[in-house]
Amino acid sequence: MHIPDTYDEFSHFWANHQQEAILAYTSQKDSFIVGLLPEQSVAMPAIQLFYILEKRFGQTALYQALNPDFTVPSPVAHQKDTSWIKTVNMVGINVRTISSFFNVVKYSLTLPASQSSIHLLPIWECGVVASLYGMASWNINPEFYDEELARAFPHLNTVEKQLKVVCNLLHLTGKTVGMDVIPHTDRYSEIALANPHFFEWLQRKEFEIINHDANLHEKVQERILVFLQQFGAVVDIEYPKEPEVFFNNQLFPEEKRLQVLFGEKSNLWGRNKKRNQLISFLFNEGYEPVPATMAPPYRGLTVDKREEAKTIDEDGRVWRDYTISKPEAMSRVFGPLARFKLYESLDNNQHWEIDFSSPRKEVWEYTAAKYLGFAQQYNFDFMRGDMSHVQLRKEGTPANPDEYYDIHKYIKGVICRTKPTFSYFAESFLAPPNTMAYGVEEEHLEGSDADSTLGDLQSMTLGSETFVSAFARYHSLLKTCTFAPNFTIITADKDDPRFDEFYLRGNEIRMFMGLFLSDMPSYMSLGFEQRDVHFSPAPNEHYTKLYVFQLTEGPKATHSKYQWGKNAELFKGLTTLRKISEEICSAIANQSTQWLIAPDFTGKNKVIAWTQSEHPQYLFIVNLDTEHESEEISFKNIVEAKHLEHIFTSNKKKDITCNTESIQINLLEKGEYSIYRYQF
Repeated sequence: MHIPDTYDEFSHFWANHQQEAILAYTSQKDSFIVGLLPEQSVAMPAIQLFYILEKRFGQTALYQALNPDFTVPSPVAHQKDTSWIKTVNMVGINVRTISSFFNVVKYSLTLPASQSSIHLLPIWECGVVASLYGMASWNINPEFYDEELARAFPHLNTVEKQLKVVCNLLHLTGKTVGMDVIPHTDRYSEIALANPHFFEWLQRKEFEIINHDANLHEKVQERILVFLQQFGAVVDIEYPKEPEVFFNNQLFPEEKRLQVLFGEKSNLWGRNKKRNQLISFLFNEGYEPVPATMAPPYRGLTVDKREEAKTIDEDGRVWRDYTISKPEAMSRVFGPLARFKLYESLDNNQHWEIDFSSPRKEVWEYTAAKYLGFAQQYNFDFMRGDMSHVQLRKEGTPANPDEYYDIHKYIKGVICRTKPTFSYFAESFLAPPNTMAYGVEEEHLEGSDADSTLGDLQSMTLGSETFVSAFARYHSLLKTCTFAPNFTIITADKDDPRFDEFYLRGNEIRMFMGLFLSDMPSYMSLGFEQRDVHFSPAPNEHYTKLYVFQLTEGPKATHSKYQWGKNAELFKGLTTLRKISEEICSAIANQSTQWLIAPDFTGKNKVIAWTQSEHPQYLFIVNLDTEHESEEISFKNIVEAKHLEHIFTSNKKKDITCNTESIQINLLEKGEYSIYRYQF
C-alpha cells in the first residue's frame, strides 16, 4: 500500500482508501490500520469501529467484550510471572487529550502489534486545577464518559462500565493495559478528609507553621465532627459522634463516612460543594495536609514568604507555598498534593524525622486494597508507579528490604497474590546517587521489586554525548539489574514547550531503536506520531503535558481541545517503521542484543550496530549523530553469513561489504539508520 507524503494526502487517504486499509486490518494482513492518522482515528464513528472489530474478531468475541460483567482474558494471562513487561513497547495516553476512555480503543487501531501495551494516565476524579495526579476521590473521572458509546449501547450508562468494556476491547485486540498507582492525593481530597489519620497535617498561621505534631490528625478529626454538628450530615444516616469510632473503617465504613460528609457518589456537584465548605472550615483554623515533596532532604518545611508564592483562590482563601527548610539541588514541594503517611514520626515530629521501623500498617493495607480492587475490577495488567524515585532513608536502600520498605513494592506484592503477572513499571529517572533519592536509585528499584523503569532518555537530545553515554549505561544496567530501563521516546511530561529542544531532530531514530532493540522496553506517549517540530514554542494546545491540568489563566492555560500536529514526514517515517516491524519483530522478539558496535560510554563514538544473540537474522545500524556523517565504518562479522540483504535505510541505499571476517560501510549519512538481513 502506498504511504502518502504530505499531511493533506494523509487526510485524503482515509477518505479515499479507507476500505482498502480496513480490509488489510480485518483480514489480519496488518495488525494496525496503516495510514490512519491518530486524529482521524478518534473521530471515527462508533458504528464504524464496531464494524471493524466485528470483522476482525467475530461477533461473539465482540459482544462478550461489550458486556461489563464479562472479563476478556489478558494477552499475558498465560505468562508465569511479571517479566513480560521487561521487553514490551508501551504507549502512554492522557485520556483528557482524546476526551473519553472509548476513544482509547479508536486510537489503538493506529498502533501495531509491536507496540502492544497501553498505559492510562490517572483515571480518577481530580482536585486542584483538575490535575490528573491530584486525586480528589477513588471515583473514576466522569469527564471520561462517552455519550456516543452510551447511545450505541445504552447498558453502558456509567463511566465505570465504559472503562471495563474499554479494557475488554483492548485485551481483545492484543493490548495489555495499565493504571497509575499514586502515593498521594489532592491536598484536601475526599480521601484525606474522610481519613485524616492516613495523612500528615500541619497548622499554619500566616507565615508560620505553628503546629506539626505527629498526631495533629486527631485535632483535625475533632474539628470535622464539629463541622458536622454545625452544618449537618449531607445524607440522613446515623453516625458516631466519637472520632475514634467515626474514623474507624471497621466500626464505621468509609463508604458511609463519605456519604455523611459529602453526599451520594452520583452527585458530583453536591459533593464538591460540600467538600469546599469543609475545606474552608479547616483552612480558616489553619489546618492543612502536609504537602508532598520530592528529592532530598524531603523533610522540614517552611512557609514561602515571597509575594509571588501567594495564591488567592476564587473563594478568597489565601494560600502560601512551602519550601524545604534546607533545600538541595532537586528539592521541590508540591503544594496541591498530600502524600499518605506511611510511617510514624520520631520525637513527635519535632525535627520532621521519620521512624522507618514503625510502618503504619493500616495505611499500607488501605491503599493496597484500593488498588487491588481496581486491578481486579478492570483487569489491569500492570501499574505505573508515580514518583517511584522517592526513597526517604538517608542511609539508602537496606540490604534486605522488607515488605514495608516501599509502598509500590507493597502494592505490587498484594496484587500479585491474585494476579501473578501484574507488573510494576516505575517512574524513576536513574539519576546519580543522592540526587532524586537518598542512596543509589538502581538499588532502590531492585529493593522495591520494580520490573522496568522509565529512565531519562526523553530528557536528552538524541545524538548528544549525554544521550549516547546514558544509553550505553542503560543497556549495561539491563544486563546487570533485576529491572529493565526503558528506551523512552517521549513522555507526556516532556511534551511541553520547555523541552522542545530535545525533539528538533532524530525523532524517527527514537522509534527505530524503541521498536528494534528487542531486549529493551520502550515508552512513547500519544501525539508523538504527528508531533510538529517546534523551533519556538507553539500555542499550549499543541502539548499533551498541558492537558494534565485544566487551567484557563496563566502560562499553562489551554482554551480548546488538544491540537494534533501536522508533521506528515514524521508520521510517514514512523508508519514505515511500524510496517517493517510487522515482518521483523516476531523473529527477534525476546532475544538479547549482540552488539557489533556497542554504544560508547564516553558518548563520543555515535555509531552503533547490533544483531541478535540467540538466532541472528537481522543487522541494525544507526548513526546517532544527527549533524555529522561517519566514514569508513568497519566491525567484526560474528555471523557465518556471506551476504547482507538490504531491507531498509533512511537514506539512499548503499553498498555494504560483508565477508566471513568483517562488515564494512564506506559512509553513514548523519542520522542514518538501516536494516539488513543475513543471507546464509
